[in-house]
Amino acid sequence: MTDLLLAAPALTSLRLGTTSPADVSPISQLSGMLGPNGLPYSLPIHPTLVHFTIGLFVIAIAFDIAGALYPIEKRVFRFLALPITRAGFHDVGWYNLLACAVISFFTVAAGFYEMLLAVPIPGVTSTIGLQSMTTMLWHGVGGVAILLSIIAMTVWRGFQRFVWRRDMGRQVQWLYLLVGLGLFLVIGLHGTLGAELAGEFGVHVTADQLLASGADLRVALR
Repeated sequence: MTDLLLAAPALTSLRLGTTSPADVSPISQLSGMLGPNGLPYSLPIHPTLVHFTIGLFVIAIAFDIAGALYPIEKRVFRFLALPITRAGFHDVGWYNLLACAVISFFTVAAGFYEMLLAVPIPGVTSTIGLQSMTTMLWHGVGGVAILLSIIAMTVWRGFQRFVWRRDMGRQVQWLYLLVGLGLFLVIGLHGTLGAELAGEFGVHVTADQLLASGADLRVALR
């Protein structure tokens, strides 16, 4: 009953035309909690998790490559008296990829949450000729596609480790490594869209948003 009483003024204003539907939308209810960067917290979470995801994936593939090339490298390790084994390389590759798959769910979730709260600077076109909404849509769809690719890579890697190549020294197939290197390129290209959202459209960049609104940074960021 209390909720209905609280909602009544907003509904009445909407019927009278003094309030637009956007003013009573669920997203607009957060407006009072948002800072100058358009978020209810000081720094965006998504970019941090993105770099965590990329780092884990790069380490996973790099160490599996090192494990695959171990017969070539082992003489160097013996000369340097380093107690490094091929299985050790592959262990690092597997556990980093597994962590990457888990973290990527949070990366994508944070990205969509922050994208829902995004207010790009109007009238801007990116260096590749895309508007802000198109860039966000491609970035969102690409993020989900990369998440599914990482999950598929993790399942593939798990079958190699525990089933197909369990008793072999080299735990990974060459095709797996090639696909991993190809995904490096895809992630890099996809990351440029995220960089454009921040660098060109000012999404969740406090200084850019304040400048676009005509605020004095020396006063606003004091």
